[in-house]
This record gives sequence, C-alpha cells and structure tokens, in this order.
Amino acid sequence: MGLFTLTDHDEIEGSEALRGRPGFFLSEELTCRMPSGTTVHIGVYDFDERQHEQLLRRRNDLIALLMYLTERRLFFSINHVFSGLTGKRTVEDFCWFQKYFPAMETRNGQLLEGPNAHTAELARRWKKIGIGGSDAHALPSVGLTYTEVPGARDKEEFFAGLRSGMGRVGGESGRFAKLTGDVLLIALGLMRERSWTTAMAPLALLIPPIIFLHYREEREFTRRWAAHILGQPERRKRPRWIAVPQTAPQAAMGE
Repeated sequence: MGLFTLTDHDEIEGSEALRGRPGFFLSEELTCRMPSGTTVHIGVYDFDERQHEQLLRRRNDLIALLMYLTERRLFFSINHVFSGLTGKRTVEDFCWFQKYFPAMETRNGQLLEGPNAHTAELARRWKKIGIGGSDAHALPSVGLTYTEVPGARDKEEFFAGLRSGMGRVGGESGRFAKLTGDVLLIALGLMRERSWTTAMAPLALLIPPIIFLHYREEREFTRRWAAHILGQPERRKRPRWIAVPQTAPQAAMGE
C-alpha cells in the first residue's frame, strides 16, 4: 500500500511513532453526538495536530463540526451506518447522513457482509463516496480492508481521486472467527502487560459466545434499519402457517 493511516477513537497519540514515515497521514474516528441525542462515529482524514484539537472541541455539536470540516476542506465519512456499535439510531440521523456527509464507510473489516452490503447500496442510491477500512484492533486484521484510487501517485492525488468518485473499496468483511481471534489476542496482550490480569484468564472462554451474541444483535439491528431506510421487506420472525384470506379492497390497502 502506498498510503496508510491510523484512526484511533478521539485521539492521535497512537500515531506518534508513525509520524514522518513516507505515506502516513493523521486521521481519527470521532465519537460525535447527533442533534437527536444518539452517538455516531465520524472518520476524519488528513489533518494536523492543531486541527485535531478543534475537532475534539466540536464533536458534541454536529453543526459546528460540519461547518469546520467544510471550511477546512477536510475529508470525512460516516462510519458503520447499519451497525448498533454506538447505540440507537433515529430517522433524523439518516437525514443528516444523506444531506451533509460526503462519504460513507461501505466496507468495515469487522462487520458482517450484510451490513456492509446494505451500506454500499445506500451509498450508491445517495451518490456518496464509498470508503473501506480494516477496523483492526489486532495486528492480524490490519490492512485486510482498504480504499484505493487507481493511478494515484501520492496523498494529494489519492484524495482528489476520492472526491471525484474514482475510489474503490477492496478487501474482506468481518466474520465470527476473525473478530473472536482479535479479541483473544487483545486479552492475551493485556495479560502480558499486566500480570495480575492472568487471574481472569478463565473468562476468555466467554469471548466466543459473547461475539456470537454480538453478531446476532447486529443482524437484527441491520435488518430493522435496512428495511426502514432501503425499503426492503422485513422477514417475519416466525412463519405464518395459516394464511388469512383478504378481500380485494383489503389486499389493495396492504400494498
């Protein structure tokens, strides 16, 4: 890869060791408060340390944040739209996404194929720039999902190509084994750094079922909001074995 960045949550300290290396630029994932009161993650790319401080000051005032991003011509995206990672969503949130966000994360390396596919379809309908990222929290997942601009020779050409619609998303979506392995590696790293945490090692057996329940909740969240925003019919939770006849006027109302 010719370019790389690191998007920690609301901080850039993790990038200290990478600054100055060829192809690296500062980025972060801001935890922001929407006007509806919900929380979202906004990816902001290629800024300096002073701008980072300004972004943090505005992250709980979406209008002020959007104005700053636009004035400074910073590239930004709304991340994992059809995921419940940050909690609830409202219809009003999606109205903000549609009107004011130039880009959407259409492939997240830790989300299942379903949420990613729905976001890609939404980006296509709304004519948004699609980007991809590994969302890696352990080394084995780094760089497995990415964004590319064919022919771009440097950072300036890369972002110019993204803005003009020349970007392409590549790599893989998430899966149970991948996320479970990353979480186990994080737990192992914690035990190495802090010896007292080894007493909690038996709790690692709970990680696979927790990941399974997480993905099940994610599927339900995606199903509900994809049906609402994309107009896709929701599947019935239980099959109806007995069909109830309808008269012609009732059937017309149902459509």
